[in-house]
Amino acid sequence: MTQPFSVKSVTWREWLGLAAGLLALGSTFLPWTTLSTNKPDIEVVLSSLPQSDVVRNAWNASFFAWCPPLALVLAGVVVVVFGRFRKARVGGLPHLWLVVAAAALLLMVIGWFTLDWEFDADQRGIFDAAGIAIDAGFGRFLGVLAGLVSAVAAFLDMLAARAESRQPRKRQPRSKSR
Repeated sequence: MTQPFSVKSVTWREWLGLAAGLLALGSTFLPWTTLSTNKPDIEVVLSSLPQSDVVRNAWNASFFAWCPPLALVLAGVVVVVFGRFRKARVGGLPHLWLVVAAAALLLMVIGWFTLDWEFDADQRGIFDAAGIAIDAGFGRFLGVLAGLVSAVAAFLDMLAARAESRQPRKRQPRSKSR
């Protein structure tokens, strides 16, 4: 039987998944890619450039920056909304959540290793010659942390769903009809 939806019927794991998704979404507005240097004359040049050229949020970075947080927030919403349905839980909702969280983490890691691909070859050549480094910003760290939290919560929810599926179902008493 399906429990009626209420705030109290949502488990802490599901709330944690939604919170992780919202944290990941919020991190997209923070710096995901930054340009930095340790040369004072180049630092002056970087400071004179528009902020959007030196610091990029996830929406201005790459697919590997904005897609994983969207997947995490979507998974969090789905788990909170449909987590009350026994058929959905037994049918694999926690497993699906774990797969989405793992895929989001994988995409973020790929984005981390392809960080310099956000710039074309000419720009990367100029950056190398000028001693400018392409670094990960605070938002990228926060996004990965949110992905890890979501994956751990999904794993714990999967274990809980497994234990729930082993319990006998409660039968509703049948009403006597005349």
